[in-house]
Amino acid sequence: MPLYTTHYLKALKNICFNMDSNRLYSFTFRGLLTEEALDKAGRKSKGDFSEVWEAETSKRLGLPLMDEEFVVKSRRMAVVYTAICSFENSVREFIAKKLLEEKGENWWDLCVKKEIRTNAENRKKSEKDVRWLTARGDSMIYYTEFGDLISIMAKPENWKFFEVHVGKVEWAKQIIETLEKSRNIIMHSGELAPTDIERVGMFIRDWIRQVG
Repeated sequence: MPLYTTHYLKALKNICFNMDSNRLYSFTFRGLLTEEALDKAGRKSKGDFSEVWEAETSKRLGLPLMDEEFVVKSRRMAVVYTAICSFENSVREFIAKKLLEEKGENWWDLCVKKEIRTNAENRKKSEKDVRWLTARGDSMIYYTEFGDLISIMAKPENWKFFEVHVGKVEWAKQIIETLEKSRNIIMHSGELAPTDIERVGMFIRDWIRQVG
């Protein structure tokens, strides 16, 4: 049993000594052992991605029936898309948290241009009409285009909040525009060359080092 678990149980037993502690200690001990056993048995979290899940999903999608050459190329680009998609949503989260912190709950109306808000709201409405389609996210910023993110940060009233993190707006614009173009190529079934992939990785690493 891990050392921290042993210490936790000893502390719990001492605290509960005058509260029918033996019974409570026994109950908690069994609970912890159960959790530990489930973890060792390979219990997966809701957001877990595993080889088993990938294999089962591939069968559901009919991948084994498709041309292997196309599947291999698509799998390679899927890795790149995962990186770009994760980056895009991390930037969305960064902007939303910063503006919420600085401007409060009404930051969407106060800090985002009307044109961007209108397009995002129309996009959300059109997707809402398709009831079987899963919503993109809780915040309206998830209904913006990738390129809209730089417009939101660069808006004169907003830039003072982001300059300390980003540095130069031109630098952020170059990164977001390049990654957006790369993402669009993959989304339209295209393939990036190794040099393009390296550029994507370089920009993502630079952003993380600068912004966090």
